[in-house]
Parts: sequence; structure tokens; C-alpha cells
Amino acid sequence: MPTAAVSLQGTGGAARPLPVSVLIVDADPGARRSIAGIIAERSGGRFAAVTCATPDEAAAGASKAAIVIADLDTIGGPNGVRRIGGRTIATSANGSLAVAVAAMRGGAADFLAKPIGAKALIEKLEAALAAEPAAALAVPAQAAETPAIAAPAAAGDFMGFIGRTAAMRALYETIRRVAASAAPVFITGETGTGKDMTAEAIHALSGRERPFVALNCGAIPRDLMESEIFGHVRGAFTGASDSRMGAAELADGGILFLDELAEMDVGLQAKLLRFAQTGGFRPVGASETRRARVRIISATNRVPADEIAAGRLRSDLYYRLNVLPIHLAPLRQRRDDIPLLVQAFLARFAAEEGKAAPSPNEAALARLTDLAWPGNVRELANMMRRAIVFGQEVLSGDDTQPDGGTDSFRTGRTGVSARILPYAEQERAIIETAVATLGSPERAAAALKIAPSTIYRKRAVWAAMS
Repeated sequence: MPTAAVSLQGTGGAARPLPVSVLIVDADPGARRSIAGIIAERSGGRFAAVTCATPDEAAAGASKAAIVIADLDTIGGPNGVRRIGGRTIATSANGSLAVAVAAMRGGAADFLAKPIGAKALIEKLEAALAAEPAAALAVPAQAAETPAIAAPAAAGDFMGFIGRTAAMRALYETIRRVAASAAPVFITGETGTGKDMTAEAIHALSGRERPFVALNCGAIPRDLMESEIFGHVRGAFTGASDSRMGAAELADGGILFLDELAEMDVGLQAKLLRFAQTGGFRPVGASETRRARVRIISATNRVPADEIAAGRLRSDLYYRLNVLPIHLAPLRQRRDDIPLLVQAFLARFAAEEGKAAPSPNEAALARLTDLAWPGNVRELANMMRRAIVFGQEVLSGDDTQPDGGTDSFRTGRTGVSARILPYAEQERAIIETAVATLGSPERAAAALKIAPSTIYRKRAVWAAMS
């Protein structure tokens, strides 16, 4: 197979290949992270990714890319392929033959069904390169000098994570090691530390071409949780007009990610334990046992020992699932990563909002580094988005408080702290600020990486208490 990589002559006379530019077009930031992460980790440096979230950005950036990977929902369906132009690999969560054929008729060179596995993605990129090497040669990746559209990844990135501290380097190595295993993984860490990103990275690097199915156990009503996991048959309960597959069956051959496991009803935990041990389960209302082969990744922002002692988490389930433990360090324990995160978030959100990215001065970075960040990376990201949306001068060193006005969250390296608000008040402030900033609970939920139902439920409780 002829190579299509461009080479530059190095100082020592040896040819140095330039990676080929791949533009990822997807409105889902998680999908962008996953695809870009696979390219960075699995392509051996032959490809380099830049990303964007809208059709307009895609149309502007396609001329700078050799290959385009475009989500059909993002670009407006198969007809959007022609607008983008270039050699496009279409993607869709609907992997039916009809969708694939429509994409090809619309001008796509190839098609990939979501979720996208590492092996399949690299094979498609190599095939695209081999099919039209001249086009690839004409547009080598130059993201380090002139990024096509999206924010350039900070040095030290890994599968969407940003950080170079010892804690982050250890996390990257752990993810690499556990990805190839089939054993259960149990992720712990405070809210906003990236537990969902960790699970996605494990799946992306695992080589599994089958589904990644995620459930937030705290966002689904308890009386519906069993059906969500194991499915139900028609007539099993009021409103069950049709049979429905649950997450366990949908994830067969892949990964079932159970976020906030400690929120699950203890009675249902017993059924989950049986499923984890045997692979057998029974849909609600069914008389027969079905089987599914899945790898379970669990996560919680609570301390498992405390939850076991309180009777909210079964010890036998915990020990069954806690085979490969991963703990995510809070942001306050890796403060040297904060300047990297600030720069990356400012660039990303500025690109998404169509605005220029401001540059924080040294005083602002110093003050940001000294904040406590109880909401961790998610809280920092929200603050940077507010700075972009509202054009706040929060990066001049004069106003670097997450809530925009109080000292409640401020804690320096010395341990001296101002008044610390109770967690419930901080949680309410974070959610209400996100809703007010982004204009709707749905957008706030997406930014906070929680289910919209969680916001509606909590706001209903707060309204009842006021």
C-alpha cells in the first residue's frame, strides 16, 4: 500500500512524516473527545484531529482537512455531506443499512455506525488515505501552527483529559492498562472530576467494537430503574404497551457504565449482583432468563465504605465490581494543571460561541489556581464559559470567583479559607447559575453532564422548601 503521509526534511537529513489532518464534526462533545482520543492514541502519529460542532464551522474547515468525519445529525442529514465537501466519512447512531446507503448517495466516501470502535475508525482512515492519496498529500495536518477551527489540544492531553501532573500521568497509565481487560472497573471521585470521561476512554481504548451504554442511577426514578437496566415485556406494568430491551441487553458484548451506583435501590443491587456473577437476567414481567456478556464499569462520587456502613451500598456487590479500582484526584490536588485547563476551555468555548478567546494574565491564573473548586473541572469549565458568554473581565485578576461575587469557594494553598457554604447550597448555586447562563435546564444539564431530570427534580424540591 503506498503511503500518503507528507514528509519534511529534518535537520539531520531524515524524512519526518507530517500527520494527515482529520476534521471531526459532531455536536456531541463526548463523541468529539472519543474520536479525537482514538486518533491520538491509536494512529501512530499518522493522523491528527481538529474538531468543530456546527455545519458552518465544518464547511469553513473542510478545505483544511484531508478527511472529514461528520455526524449526520450534526450536519443536517445526508444532504449536508455535499455542503461540507472533501472526503467524508459519515457517522450516525442509527447504523441501519438505509442510513448508510443514504449517506453514500449524499456524497460520503464511507460510513461508520456509533459508537465508533478504535479498530474500525483507524481502518476507515487508512482506507480513505489509500483510496485518494493525492488529496491527503495536499493537506497535511498543521494544527500546531494553524488549527482549522476548534481549540487546539493542550500538550499532555489524553483521550480528552487535560493535565500533566503526576496524578494525571498515573491516571492515563491506569486507563491504558485496564482498557484491554474484561474485568469490572470501579471509578471513584468527587463530582466534576471526569468519571464519565474515564469510562469512555476505557471503552475507546478497549478495542471493543460493540456498544457503550451509560446509565445514571441517580437520574432515573427508582421504580423505573429495573426496567432501564433489564428491560420489560409487554404488559409488565401500567404503560408497558410494548416489550423493551434494557441497558444490559443493549450493551451485550460491550460495556455497561453505571454512574452514581450508590443511588441504586438496595433490592435492585441484589439483582445486579446476580447479573454480574452469572450474566443472566430477567426482564420485568418475563418468565424466562436471558443472558448478556458485558463488562461493567461503575462509578460514584461518594465514599464506598461510608455507603456500605450506611446500608446504601451492598458490600458483596461492591467487592464484585471493585476489581480494577480507579480514583480521580480532585482539582485542588493537581493545581498545576489549572492554567492548562483554563487556556483549553477558553479556546474551546470561544470557538463554540464564535468569539475571540481572551488571555488571562498572571494574576488571574494565580488566583484561579488558589481557589478550592468544590465542583472540580466541571466548575472551572462553567466559569470559563460564563467568561466567554458574558464577556466578563474575570481573567484580569480582579474578579476570579466561581459564583461571580462571594468568597465562599476561596481556599488558598495555605489552607486559610473564608466561609464555606454547605454542599447543598453550593450544588443549588451551581445548577441555578448554569440554567441562568445557558437559558434552559436541558442546556445546563448538558454542560454539567447530568440528566435534565435531575435538575427538574432538584428544582421541584427547592421550590417546595421555599
